[in-house]
Amino acid sequence: MYHINFNCPEYIHFIGIGGISMSGLAEILLDRGFQVSGSDMKASDITRHLESRGAKIMIGQRGENIAPSVKAVVYTAAIHQDNPEYQAAMAAGIPMLTRAQLLGQLMKNYHEAVAVSGTHGKTTTTSMLTDILLKAGKDPTISVGGMLDSIGGNVRVGQSDCFVTEACEYTNSFLSFYPTVAAVLNIKEDHLDFFKDIQDIRHSFRQFMELVPSDGYVVISDEIEDLEELTAGLSCQVIRFGQNPSSRFHAAQVIYDHDGCASFTLTDTKGGENRPLGRIRLHVPGAHNLNDALAASALAVMLGVPFPAIEEGLRNFTGAHRRFEHKGDVAGITIIDDYAHHPDEIRAALAAARRCSFRELWCVFQPHTYSRTKAFLEGFADALSGADHVILADIYPARETDTLGVSSEDIHRLLKERGVDSHYLPTFEEIEKFILTTCQPGDMLITMGAGDVVTVGENLLKG
Repeated sequence: MYHINFNCPEYIHFIGIGGISMSGLAEILLDRGFQVSGSDMKASDITRHLESRGAKIMIGQRGENIAPSVKAVVYTAAIHQDNPEYQAAMAAGIPMLTRAQLLGQLMKNYHEAVAVSGTHGKTTTTSMLTDILLKAGKDPTISVGGMLDSIGGNVRVGQSDCFVTEACEYTNSFLSFYPTVAAVLNIKEDHLDFFKDIQDIRHSFRQFMELVPSDGYVVISDEIEDLEELTAGLSCQVIRFGQNPSSRFHAAQVIYDHDGCASFTLTDTKGGENRPLGRIRLHVPGAHNLNDALAASALAVMLGVPFPAIEEGLRNFTGAHRRFEHKGDVAGITIIDDYAHHPDEIRAALAAARRCSFRELWCVFQPHTYSRTKAFLEGFADALSGADHVILADIYPARETDTLGVSSEDIHRLLKERGVDSHYLPTFEEIEKFILTTCQPGDMLITMGAGDVVTVGENLLKG
C-alpha cells in the first residue's frame, strides 16, 4: 500500500470528492499544503467550497481527469473498477488508496486518535465530543459525517495532538484505522449487502476494538448484547457507559422537559463508588441523544476534560445538520428533517418527536438502497407505525441498481395491514402538493432518510 508523507505535500486526486467524508479529507490535505483535485457527478455546496479553498473540481468522471502529475488517487466504496478514472489511474500505475486507508494513515500522526463507531449515532456523538473539546480548548482536528455549525462544516484542522473521526463499519473500512481510543455505540444488523449476518457484524467490531493498543481504551455501550463475550481478552482497557448503574459512566435522575430534551446527572463509578460529576441539560430531544451524550461525556472524561467543559459543550449543542433538525414552519406546520435510515433510528426519531408538542405526526420516508429495504421491510413497517401518518417516496438507490424486486410500495402495503394511514407518492412534487392540501396547522412533519428527501421540506419552506 502507498503511504503518504503528510510532511511532504504532493498531488492527490479524489474520485467522488463531493461526499461528506471525502470532502473532509480533501480539506485536511489542502490545509497541509497538498495540491488537490477531484471529481463528482454533480456540483454542490461542498464542491464549491473546496474550489474556493483551491481544489480543482471536475464535474463528471472521465479518464482524462487523472493528470500525469497525480501521485495518488483516493476513492470510496461506491467507486467500482469499471469507473473510468479508476481504470485510468490503474493503467498509469498511479497508487490507489481507499478513503478509509487515507483516513487511517492520517490518524497515525496523532497521539490521541479517537474513532467513534456504531451502527448509528456516530455523527451526533462525534459532534457532541467536538463541541466539548472546543470548550475545553483542546484544539482538535475533526472529521465528522455531517455539517456542524460550531466548526463551520464537516472538518476542522487543529494544531494539537488530538484527532476525532467517525469509524464506519461498511465494507470493514474502520479496520484500516489506527485508533488509540475507540467508542462503540451500538451493534445492530445493517449493511447486509456486505455483511452476512449479525455475527459477521459483531466479528468486525471485535476486530476494530483489537486495533486499540494496550495503553488505549474502548468506550462501549452496556446495551450491546453479550457484551462480555464481545470484549473478553482485549488488551486495552474497556470502559462501559449507559443506563445501567453498574457501568463506569451512567445517567442518574433523568428528566425530560416539554420539548423531549433530557437532563441528567453524569455519574462516574470509578473505584466502586457512585461519584456524581454534575448535572447536564441537553437541547436535543430523545433518549437516543441522551445515550450519545453519555458516550461523548465518557470519552471526554477519559481524555482529561474537566466537567465544566463537558456540561457547557453539551448544553450549547443544538445538533448536527440532518439530525432531528428543525428546518422551519410553513402554514403552521413544523418541519423537521432527520437522517434516520435504519429501523432503530426511525424508532428513536419518532420517539423523540412524541415527546414534543404537536397535533398529529407525519413522516415522509425515503428508503435508502434496495438491499436495506429488502432486509428490513418488516422492521421499517414496525418502526414507521410510530407516526400518525406516513408518506413513502421511491427508494433512493445510492450505489445500487434495482435487481431485488423491492419497492416502497411493499412498505406501504405492510403499513396498511397494520392499520397505519399510509400513502405512496413516488415523486417529491406529488408529496409536496399532498402535504400542502392535507397537513393541518399544529402538525409536525418529519422528512426522513439518508437520501435527498430533505429537499421536500426545503421546497415547502421556499413556498
